[in-house]
Amino acid sequence: MNLPKLKGDKKPAGNGGEQSAPPPRRPRVGLALGSGSARGWAHIGIIQALEELGVEIDVVAGTSIGALVGGAYVSGALAEFGDWVKTLTTRDVFSLMDFSFSGGVVKGEKLFGFFEEMHSNPNIEELTQRFVTVATDMKSGREVWISKGPVLDAARASCALPGLFSPFQHQRRWMLDGGLVNPVPVSAARAFGADVVIAVNLNAQLVGAHLSRQRPPDTGDGHGEEDRSVWQKMMGYFAAGDGEDPGFFDVVASSVNIMQDRITRSRMAGDPPEVTLIPLLEDFALMDFHRASEAIDEGRRLVERHEGDIRAWVGSPHADRV
Repeated sequence: MNLPKLKGDKKPAGNGGEQSAPPPRRPRVGLALGSGSARGWAHIGIIQALEELGVEIDVVAGTSIGALVGGAYVSGALAEFGDWVKTLTTRDVFSLMDFSFSGGVVKGEKLFGFFEEMHSNPNIEELTQRFVTVATDMKSGREVWISKGPVLDAARASCALPGLFSPFQHQRRWMLDGGLVNPVPVSAARAFGADVVIAVNLNAQLVGAHLSRQRPPDTGDGHGEEDRSVWQKMMGYFAAGDGEDPGFFDVVASSVNIMQDRITRSRMAGDPPEVTLIPLLEDFALMDFHRASEAIDEGRRLVERHEGDIRAWVGSPHADRV
C-alpha cells in the first residue's frame, strides 16, 4: 500500500541523501574605537591583532583618536601609519603642534596636513568597509555622525578635545570632540550594520589619575638642553605655579576622563557591545603620543587575552559571506 507523503518529509537529494542546510551567515563585525588621546595608539595594535586572528571587520565607528586610527585603517594605511607613530619622539610631537589660543591650544592643521601628505585621503563612499565618525555640533550640542566625504575631514571633525584642539568647521558647522557625547560609539557601529560589536574603551579606570607627567624632549642629537628649555617653559605656563595646585593639563585631562567615563557607563549600559576591550594604560599622560610602541603592544596583548570571547562571538573566520 502506498502511503501519502507527509508535508514535513524532506525531498531526496541528487546523491540519494538529504539536502544539507545552507551554511550560517557570518556575522557582520563592527569596531567601536573610543576616544582617549595618546592612549588611542592602542587601537593600532588591536586592529592588527584582530586581522591576524582572521577577523573580518565590516564596520568601523570612531570617536576622536579612534576616528583618526580608524580612518588610517579603512584607507589601507594602518601598517605605514603604525610604523610612523612608533618613530615619534617628544620633539616630533612638539613640531607637529601648531600652538594657538583661538578655540584651543593646538589647531591641528599641521598634524592632519602632515598625515594627508603621507597617506591617501579617499572619500568614505569609495571604501570597501563602512566608516563613520562621531562629532559634536558646537551650536546645538547634538551628536553628529559623519559618513560621507574625505576620510580625514571626518576624522578631524571628531578630534577637537575642549581646551586642547581647536574646533573644526564641517559643512558650515563647528564641530567639537565626539567624546563629549559618545566616547565609545557602539550605537553608530550598530546603526551602520554591525551584528557583533567589539568596543575599545580607553577611559575606564582613569578617573583620579594624575596626568601631567610630561617629559622634556630627548632627541640624542645634541639639542637636548635647548629642547628641555623650550619644553619646560611651555609646561611652566600650563602647570601650577607652586607645584601643588592642579595644572592646565591636569584640569583638562581629569575633567574629560570623568565626563567620558560617566557617559560611557550610561550609554554602554543601554547598548552593551558583545566584546569590550580596555587597554591598561593608566600611566599615559594626555600628550604622550611619543609612547606609541607601548600602547600598540598593549593593544595586541589585549586581543590575545580576549581571543576566546572574540572567537565565540565572531565564529569561524572562514564562514561564508553574504
